[in-house]
Amino acid sequence: MYDRFNRQIDYLRISVTDKCDLRCTYCMPDQGVPLIPHEDMLSFEEIVEFTRHAVWCGITKVRITGGEPLVRRGILTLVEMLGKIEGIRDFSMTTNGTRLAEFAQPLAAAGIRRVNISLDTVDAETYARITRGGDIRNVLNGIAAAQVARFRPIKLNCVISRSPDEPDARAVAEFSELHGLEVRFIRRMNLEHGTFSVVLGGDGGDCARCNRIRLSCDGWVRPCLFSDTSFNVRRLGPAEALRQAIEAKPESGRSSKAQFYSIGG
Repeated sequence: MYDRFNRQIDYLRISVTDKCDLRCTYCMPDQGVPLIPHEDMLSFEEIVEFTRHAVWCGITKVRITGGEPLVRRGILTLVEMLGKIEGIRDFSMTTNGTRLAEFAQPLAAAGIRRVNISLDTVDAETYARITRGGDIRNVLNGIAAAQVARFRPIKLNCVISRSPDEPDARAVAEFSELHGLEVRFIRRMNLEHGTFSVVLGGDGGDCARCNRIRLSCDGWVRPCLFSDTSFNVRRLGPAEALRQAIEAKPESGRSSKAQFYSIGG
């Protein structure tokens, strides 16, 4: 599939839930967030139906995101269902890592080949402050389990304010090098004001090369993270929602009223 700017669209990011077991300060407000009603959430069958059509149209890369995907009940069943779709050559997940010690081996068996794990600091107190109470030991155990499960590569997503030279970012880089991991530095984004930049160590944020579309957990196909344009799978059906999303993909993002926790970042 190609959009009107001749970019090949071959990457689908699927947000499977808006729930998360952390409350990161840059992602959620102090008072928490209203959750999407259960009846509005896509079923596993609806997610698979859309994904199968997208792969038939040219999607080869699929990433599962959240919220935190591992808090969705039955997530392994969904991973197994998606993993059986012929044509997916790159099947991955982004996770905060808190439950990865339990899920790493089953995810690998179900078809996940690589993971991105959020880690903004290696200092336990700073981690607890950023995540509003998270225990970094859970993430470190999850990283170790991911290595045992032989995910390749394992990437650490490190959110920074301005520069990878910040003390916490440098420490994450050193940790990554010590353990044979890769690290991606992501500057803090603001959807409403359209503030974003190219991911350091990755390919996100480069509009001229953007190859992705997103499926939200409540069934909206979004052609751009920094745009409120979206198309509902239940109303339009997978084929038409995908077609309209590709046609509407903008040359560059501007702003959005959406939140990271509900569309997968």
